[in-house]
Amino acid sequence: MAFTLPRPHRDDWRIAVGGLLGGVLLWGLGIRPRMPSDSLVLWDASWAPLVPLAVTAACEPLRRAVPRAGLLIGTAALILDTVTCGSIVTIVLYTDLVYAAVLYGTPASARRIPWITGMLTVVGGVVPAALWRDPQGLLIGVGIGVVAFAPAATGWVVRNHRDAAEAARLRAEQTALLAEMDRAQAVTAERARMARELHDVIANHLSAIAIHSTAALSLDDPETSKDALNVVRENSVDGLAEMRRLIGILRDRDGDLEPAATPTLDSLAGLVGGARANGLDVTLDAGHDAVPAPVELAAYRIVQESLTNALKHAAKGRVHVGLRQRSDTLDVRVTSPYRPGDSPRAPGSGAGLTGMRERATLLGGTFVAGPDGGVWTVHAVFPLTEGEPA
Repeated sequence: MAFTLPRPHRDDWRIAVGGLLGGVLLWGLGIRPRMPSDSLVLWDASWAPLVPLAVTAACEPLRRAVPRAGLLIGTAALILDTVTCGSIVTIVLYTDLVYAAVLYGTPASARRIPWITGMLTVVGGVVPAALWRDPQGLLIGVGIGVVAFAPAATGWVVRNHRDAAEAARLRAEQTALLAEMDRAQAVTAERARMARELHDVIANHLSAIAIHSTAALSLDDPETSKDALNVVRENSVDGLAEMRRLIGILRDRDGDLEPAATPTLDSLAGLVGGARANGLDVTLDAGHDAVPAPVELAAYRIVQESLTNALKHAAKGRVHVGLRQRSDTLDVRVTSPYRPGDSPRAPGSGAGLTGMRERATLLGGTFVAGPDGGVWTVHAVFPLTEGEPA
């Protein structure tokens, strides 16, 4: 596989061309930092400064693509420039290569280059001053610091600010993503809660309407049909009232409306009375004291849904509703006659069992429903002590 370099940035090409033209202009005008008679000038040809200038300018397109290679080649060109009459543009271009190597290079290069240039600055100032016993030797260190350490330190500061800005942007994106996930989960949970509440409140009335309307249509007895239609009307009115209450709560944007008619365990007697009016033979055995409001509502809804299922599916016989409160739990048990193979008196979707299980699980309780011999049992246990809900 052929190795291809990343495409240089167009601004890097502009820096290279601008630097080269500027250096040629200064060379043409005779502006140079050293004269041919200087002792450091070993290559005194008039065109000699153009060689390191061209090499350094050629390294500029590499400042983002391969900054370390550009810096190494530029360093060699700068050393070559010191033995000629030199060019100010070559030095300026080299400082940009040092800056780019720290800013765009690898993290290891960004850490090492400032340390190396800092050490060279110190050594370049102390050693000549000690050997020559002349304080002016410190000026060599100053020159190295201006050419190498200053751009390296600048690149390090800019890189740190850029990395901090990138980290802040990523944190903001993650925060926004988590907020969106929380919002979606909250919407999903609220929709599930609304579905459970709507099902539990309306299903009982609609099941009774379906069963009694079927009876009214199938029996040729005016008195029986009249009684069935009365039950249908009562359940229709009650169902519409519950529906209006729920719609009013959903439409209330200010949150001022509260479900004032939230059922309690003391309302079980009325619930059982309504089930008896719908044709069920129900007995109630409730022994409990004050329980937390969420547990009270969940237990009521489970009994309500169990009686609805018994109305639709149970065989002939007695339905028993029992509540027992212990020191730290509330035990809810509803049993109804069960005969495998019987056809339901009204259609069902199975959402009732799912909703009952969700209510128990959300409060950290347990839920079991299924046949046990000739009896269908719904059994839920709710903890009454404070703890983490599931």
